[in-house]
Amino acid sequence: MEKRAELPETTKDEIIMVSRAEYESLQSENKELAKKVNWLMEQMRLTRQKQFGASSEKSKYDCMDLFNEAEVLADEKEPEPKLAEVQSHYRKAAKQRKDRLPADLPVEVVEHFLEEDSCPACQGKLHIMGKEIRRELKLIPAQATIVEHVYHTYACRNCEINACEVPIVKTPMEKPVIAGSFASAEAVAHIMTQKFACGLPLYRQEQEWHRMGIYLSRQTMSNWLLRCSEDWLEPIYQIMHKALCQEEILHADETVLQVLHEPGKSAQSKSYMWVYRTSGDAKMPIVLFEYQPDRKAKRPMEFLTDFQGYLHTDGYAGYQSLPEKIITVGCWAHARRKFDEALKSLPEKDREGSGALKGKRYCDELFAIEKKLLDYTAKERQQKRQELAKPVLDGFLSYLHAAKISTKSGFGRAVQYTLNQWKYLERYLLDGRLEISNNRAERSVKPFVIDRKNFLFANTPRGAKASAIIFSLIETAKENDLNPYAYLTHIFKQAPNLDIHSNPDVLSRLLPSAAPDFCKVPKAATD
Repeated sequence: MEKRAELPETTKDEIIMVSRAEYESLQSENKELAKKVNWLMEQMRLTRQKQFGASSEKSKYDCMDLFNEAEVLADEKEPEPKLAEVQSHYRKAAKQRKDRLPADLPVEVVEHFLEEDSCPACQGKLHIMGKEIRRELKLIPAQATIVEHVYHTYACRNCEINACEVPIVKTPMEKPVIAGSFASAEAVAHIMTQKFACGLPLYRQEQEWHRMGIYLSRQTMSNWLLRCSEDWLEPIYQIMHKALCQEEILHADETVLQVLHEPGKSAQSKSYMWVYRTSGDAKMPIVLFEYQPDRKAKRPMEFLTDFQGYLHTDGYAGYQSLPEKIITVGCWAHARRKFDEALKSLPEKDREGSGALKGKRYCDELFAIEKKLLDYTAKERQQKRQELAKPVLDGFLSYLHAAKISTKSGFGRAVQYTLNQWKYLERYLLDGRLEISNNRAERSVKPFVIDRKNFLFANTPRGAKASAIIFSLIETAKENDLNPYAYLTHIFKQAPNLDIHSNPDVLSRLLPSAAPDFCKVPKAATD
């Protein structure tokens, strides 16, 4: 009988006996670890997308023919097409956007003449028989000028000769924007627009002035901004605040702001800049910023004390605890963004046909419907939404309820967010004047966010408040098609010579709706 070779001790399979409870515990632990790995991989892909990918939320998955493409596009009444030979043709080039200049732009004429005006053939005298004209745009950097105001004093020659007393008559003196200062209305307006409209911090403006030989410190410029904001812009801000609260539909948003020297808080703590603005149907668009040290729900409650109507917001819970007279309307752009992020967190091979893509396309269809209704009246839009958008919303809600997935995944979080916000998201159906998203407020807060990258922080609460007021006047001017520099210059020339503190009614003359024509942005000449 042949003997079997014995396997070495080290190669024998080792059987380990464990109890069922321990085995199930290990399986459960393994599943939890797998979930954590999947979550971390999602976060890594999403982070890489945010860091290296395009910031736009548009993608190749943005198509409106949702799930039943054949049924949507099919038309049985349409006859079968006949085969025809395709003739060669030339496609008309798309119309290019041309650069345009205002028709009333000053023209500086520079004429060029021959140094020698004798004929090269017979040496006779040449005469001008025609001309060629070449036009170019000349840009002149900011220039500084000292304006010396001379107010003459008058006396009467006749009284000097014949009367015992000679009346002295002085030319009425206009009040300056800052008493006792060499600041002009134009200088303060320029510094404000450079900082708050162009994102140029004061220290860079200081350097620019120094290169021109003008030594104007940032401390002086800062004092000018604070003083003019408190004296002349804040009263206008208060009038616009009252007008804002008389509207029936508003938008609100908020973003962080760091204030270094805030009482009771460290320099690294967060403060907030809130923005409130009118909707698209307002006669005079108003954009107001408000600085607050925190993000508590009482902040919008206090600012909107006199407001009653619809308020477009994002999903922040603080807006949802407002009084009943304020009806919070959710933002579908935020809901769509959740599904878009869930889609981007998936591996490329798993995106097509995923639940995240399906949810995103439901949102896309709602936005496509809104795009078709832009030119409708409010009443017509409300009726069309019931006809077109309501069935999509019903189908989307059924889909969300049927989706069974872990809330720890990107898709699960998107589903949970949308369900939690559904009561607010569907409210845009209540009134045709309402909008499907809060993008209007997000666009208004964006200039502040961009400028914040340049000036980084505010030094004191007083400076943060002044920044909010100046931003409000500048963004409101832009919304009303006004040149911020021209509008601020108009205010700083008029306000010191109006009795605005004892007679607030005169402030109506300084509102954007009453701005003179020279404050308006010139319309470019058409083709």
